[in-house]
Amino acid sequence: MISREEFRQIGANGIWHQNTSLVQILGLCPLLAVTTNLVNGVMLSLATIVVMAIANVAVASLRNLIPHEIRIPVFILIVAALVTVVDLLFNAQLHELYLVLGIFIPLIVTNCIVLARVEAFANKNPPLQAAFDGVFMGVGMLWTLALLGGLRELIGGGTLLAGIDMVFPALQPLQLLPADYPGFLLAMLPPGAFILLGCLISWKNWLEARAAARRPKSQPPLLALGDGV
Repeated sequence: MISREEFRQIGANGIWHQNTSLVQILGLCPLLAVTTNLVNGVMLSLATIVVMAIANVAVASLRNLIPHEIRIPVFILIVAALVTVVDLLFNAQLHELYLVLGIFIPLIVTNCIVLARVEAFANKNPPLQAAFDGVFMGVGMLWTLALLGGLRELIGGGTLLAGIDMVFPALQPLQLLPADYPGFLLAMLPPGAFILLGCLISWKNWLEARAAARRPKSQPPLLALGDGV
């Protein structure tokens, strides 16, 4: 079983303290290429969450049976099998979105976030803790990519939820800025993603610095679970 405190620390670690995009700066390839709108970022993140959670459980369950010398190839084999299933499901159920996301679904196999959590956490902890770690690390990636994608989409084209009809045909994108808004091309290009990511990192650091300044001196800071747990 997992204690409430352990569950809270795993959640805080994945969503905020060790956020894969804002702290560890992992998975920059999909972060820069896919977050041209909110829907793409969310859907790729959901696919990654499924792969991370199941892969973490599988590795945690088999960690005592996997020889140390070949653990990395075995981890990649497990992740690749799961990604293949997710890739086929996207192709069958969300074909238009599958064509938009393209190579970035298969590239989940080599995503540093997935391999890092499998090696650093799932390989050293029981299955239940590993499952929560995979989910919360994925949620941290999800809200970051969703926020970044939403900002790029809004600044770049004045819309929000572009492509939502590929997931839910009854829904339509929102036009939040005037229809004659000329757009801002830089926001839709990788340099714009870098700039906005830097702003998000600065925002997170500012919030943590302000929280640290308000914390009583006698109160120790909240310790997040490190990657080596």
